Amino acid sequence: MYDRQTESWWQQANGEAIAGELAGQRLPLYPAVLVAWADFKAAHPQGRVLSRETGYRREYGRNPYVGYDAIRTRPFLYEGPEIPATLPAMARVLTLDLGGEAVAYPFEALAREGVVNDTVGGVPVVVFWQAGAASALDDSTVAMGRDVGAATAFVAELDGRRLTFRRESTGIHDVETGSTWDVLGRAVAGELTGRQLTPLVGINHFWFSWAAFRPETRVYGE
Repeated sequence: MYDRQTESWWQQANGEAIAGELAGQRLPLYPAVLVAWADFKAAHPQGRVLSRETGYRREYGRNPYVGYDAIRTRPFLYEGPEIPATLPAMARVLTLDLGGEAVAYPFEALAREGVVNDTVGGVPVVVFWQAGAASALDDSTVAMGRDVGAATAFVAELDGRRLTFRRESTGIHDVETGSTWDVLGRAVAGELTGRQLTPLVGINHFWFSWAAFRPETRVYGE
């Protein structure tokens, strides 16, 4: 990727300029989540939505790389360092990089546990997982992609008080107050209704694309 003003080249994994006038500088990172449309719409019924009327023949919602995330060997067109065998190359992970410590949370483990309480770089964190989000790289139409779920990460504190979370049949609850939380980190029932956890920069990657830059990453569950 490059910017039009200086034509510096940018590494999309971490926002660092790797060649050109701005080489060595980094763009600020902002929290952003990939969740199911139904979850976004329920949380933000007045939210703005990018139009599909682009004026170009290739429409949003079409996937030109059908089956990309089903590859079991070396990723298509990948040329880079040897991929650490800690996880399959195409394993979906949510990554956190805090205080000099990098951690990858495999979707497979998140789907099994539902909630993960952890500490990364001295920061108490919680990672939520919820089914319902489609893979953008499975079917020719994104909406028809298989369900791969959504993962989100937050600081596990409110007002200086650490909270511990668990998933039950009725949803995600914190142990301390019994409040119910959604995948966007909002308390939707109970004592803390209306409160919002601080979102973290948790990035969705395939294992190979993250490990190429941070091979020393701790993998949750390994």
